[in-house]
Amino acid sequence: MHDRAVGRGPRVVVVGAGFAGLAVVTGLRRTRARVLLIDRHPYHTFQPLLYQVATAGLNPGDVAFPARTLVRRGGRADFRQGRLTAVDWAARQVELADHGRVAYDYLVLAFGATTNYLGVAGAEQHGLPIYTLDDALAVRRRMFGSLERASAFGSDHGELTVVVVGGGATGIEMAGTLAELRAATLARDYPRLDAARARVVLVERRDHLLAGFPERLRRYALSALARRGVEVRLGESVARVGATEVVLGSGAVIPAGLVVWAAGVGADPLAGRLGCPQGPGGRICVGPDLRLADEPAVFVAGDLAAALGPDGAPLPQLAQPAIQMGRHIAAQIARLSQGGTTEPFRYRDRGIMATIGRRAAVAELSGGLQLTGTVAWVAWLGLHLVTLLGTRNRLSVLLNWAWRYLAWRRGSRVIVGG
Repeated sequence: MHDRAVGRGPRVVVVGAGFAGLAVVTGLRRTRARVLLIDRHPYHTFQPLLYQVATAGLNPGDVAFPARTLVRRGGRADFRQGRLTAVDWAARQVELADHGRVAYDYLVLAFGATTNYLGVAGAEQHGLPIYTLDDALAVRRRMFGSLERASAFGSDHGELTVVVVGGGATGIEMAGTLAELRAATLARDYPRLDAARARVVLVERRDHLLAGFPERLRRYALSALARRGVEVRLGESVARVGATEVVLGSGAVIPAGLVVWAAGVGADPLAGRLGCPQGPGGRICVGPDLRLADEPAVFVAGDLAAALGPDGAPLPQLAQPAIQMGRHIAAQIARLSQGGTTEPFRYRDRGIMATIGRRAAVAELSGGLQLTGTVAWVAWLGLHLVTLLGTRNRLSVLLNWAWRYLAWRRGSRVIVGG
């Protein structure tokens, strides 16, 4: 395969237009590789800002970028919209839901993960995740629909209560934003509602928030949420989610008009159907170079890969590990196509951060520097603006953020899209 690939450039099929998949495409631009990017959506979604779409702080187009625009920026790449259903390992072909078949010399599986409901009864039926753009819009529709109904018919049974399940970065960002939305706009935009009935409850089964963050940053996040009026319930599991309530493991019942499920992610079920070896959370087991042990032409990246960090633990399912894996895979494909051998993947920790709300965030940077408050918030804003794809998207997000900051408690929430 290597000799044939050297002569005409290898056919590289990348499944998934997330952070990992795009990093592979970008990394192969200066090579002879003929790259085909496949995704079920014709756009890339900037997942870290989906919670702001869900709360009407941003519009859907602000966090989505056309996949075809990305692949046409150089190299020999193309895009095809489609959903992977199977892989013919012997023939080296991927099979799509539209019955199409695409041959490859190298295959990169980077179709990400999906919501993990942890086996909780009713969670999938009644809890709303915010993992995709459609998810975020569904949360937005439910939330503002509930406010309109409560304004028209009253709220006596917890219709104005939002329960956020999960105390990771997504959970605290969602809870903090909801609390600020309640404080800044509810009384003004919905004068018939009793703002005191609007509750934001965050439920976390651990005894702390933000697993993976230093203790000092966890304490700050808890304090910042409490100052915003979020009811944080630590050490509480969810036993059942109903249409109008959440039942905790302790037996406590919380009437709720909306349940946002941010308790974690798991590998897409397709990973199991492909017959790949799976590790914790259903993630696909890979070798040190991110290849499948029995399929040396197949790499796995991003949330889907059970890659290990320097401490021997699985890497977190975040953007930075996905980007680094994608870049590494691109480099290995280039080496293999030239007759070389692969190198092991080494993750470089760039730090972690999360925002609780306006002028409140936590960050641990490379080297262990810890930031909180306004400084961390500005760092969070800057990082997300820089990494967001597209100049138009950056300008739109910057203008939205500037307006929300300058017109605090006066600016309106414009509901566009969904």
